[in-house]
Amino acid sequence: MSPLAHRERPAAGEPAGLLVLHHGRGADEHDLLGLADVLDPDQRLHVVTPRAPLTLPGSPGHHWYVVPRVGFPDHDTFHAAYRELAGFHDDLWQRTGLTPGQTMFGGFSMGSVMSYALGLGPDRPAPAGILAFAGFVPVVDDWQPDLAGRPDLRAFIAHGRRDPVMDVAFARAARDLLEAGRIAVEYHESDAGHFIDPAHIGPAARWLGATLSEPAA
Repeated sequence: MSPLAHRERPAAGEPAGLLVLHHGRGADEHDLLGLADVLDPDQRLHVVTPRAPLTLPGSPGHHWYVVPRVGFPDHDTFHAAYRELAGFHDDLWQRTGLTPGQTMFGGFSMGSVMSYALGLGPDRPAPAGILAFAGFVPVVDDWQPDLAGRPDLRAFIAHGRRDPVMDVAFARAARDLLEAGRIAVEYHESDAGHFIDPAHIGPAARWLGATLSEPAA
């Protein structure tokens, strides 16, 4: 069993899929749990929210990696979190009987980065979808996104043009990268700052439903 602390919101019946929501910098496993019933109001999905493994002196909450520069995670802490999160996902699939092809990775900010990393990692199975609020595809030594190996993957990207933490250019670059790799992307921008814009929740919920029920184009 992976040692990462986590919370779960079970599906109402037999789960149609799995949604793993990764929190942002300085938060914990409780932070995105409330999104479960908003994104999945019919409770079709088994939703899990893991806690990042890293704590930093003088910085509250939990972190997936150290940030020397936005867009470029610290090598050692990123890869350590990557390994722990990979083990957590593997344990989830084994325990629930659900498969990577029934799984959506989602997150906010740093959690979106880890969703991209595990969803696109060349040594990892392809999920059905990646739901990225205010994040970026990381640039880090010893990791490269595998785009050609996941033709059925879908992505939902939402970002605020007034985000002072992660510039909207990161979202546009992620969209362009994924589309160049022939991955189906639904892209949204708004005038929001560094938070999940409520205006993006409805489209995200519809995207989740479509990803569950329809093959990627």
